[in-house]
Amino acid sequence: MRRQNKIHLALSLSLICMLSCTVRKANVEPKIADYSNEGYQLVWADEFEQDGMPNSKNWTYEKGFVRNEELQWYQPENAFCKNGLLVIEAKKEQKPNPLYTQGSKDWRRNRKNIEYTSACVITKGLQSWQYGRFEMRGKIDVNNGLWPAFWTLGVAGRWPANGEIDIMEYYKGKILSNIASLGKDGKPKWFSETKAVKELGGNAWAEKFHVWRMDWDSENISLFVDDVLYVKVTLTQLQNDNKEGLNPFKQKHYILLDLALGGLNGGDLNGTKFPNRMEVDYVRVYQKEN
Repeated sequence: MRRQNKIHLALSLSLICMLSCTVRKANVEPKIADYSNEGYQLVWADEFEQDGMPNSKNWTYEKGFVRNEELQWYQPENAFCKNGLLVIEAKKEQKPNPLYTQGSKDWRRNRKNIEYTSACVITKGLQSWQYGRFEMRGKIDVNNGLWPAFWTLGVAGRWPANGEIDIMEYYKGKILSNIASLGKDGKPKWFSETKAVKELGGNAWAEKFHVWRMDWDSENISLFVDDVLYVKVTLTQLQNDNKEGLNPFKQKHYILLDLALGGLNGGDLNGTKFPNRMEVDYVRVYQKEN
């Protein structure tokens, strides 16, 4: 009798698992959108279906302390695929900083210890595109000090002359859509729009998956969140303000996905719990035939 009850229990648990998995699939794995009526065809995608490390044909990694005086040390092991999602996990863990140099004024070298780790996965040297519809479905945490992003950089030139497009960026309570090229003073010139997460629904909004999208052609760059247009900039406005006068958005760009912490813009972590995650359901690129 006890064995029979165990069998019934096992069957019930299996059924619950199957149902929950089905619900999760329905929630986080929608069908690939058909944009053919707008002339777009899918040319590349990563659906993150295979558990383990991200596909090495699509993604490589930034490593160490990279930019913006951020707190995290980037390492590949903080990015992994599980249950059809790419997970970028930020951890609070202490380890010696291999770059540490006593007395150094360089922010990368004057930290004796690494206090946080995270990951930044990039398609640099593997996948890049000029023009198209770039789309990411993901879920981000909006607690203090977190700085997740889905963005692109031009393959040629030094920043900001190579161009930057922040399709999704969050910090200090705001969703940001940004485009940058080189300004007259040698600094980036930004075209930006922001939206307070409170206006979108706060934590309830952040608990759901959302779609961030860029439409980029030879005339304009338009950035959307859940099909709502946030910013549209003409490419003529994005010309670099230097003697070369090149346009960094008339070249191929590669994709970056990361979860940064603190730094120049991220703010104070203020009790944010770790480990913390950014979850990505898919990244897709569509292009028109011509």
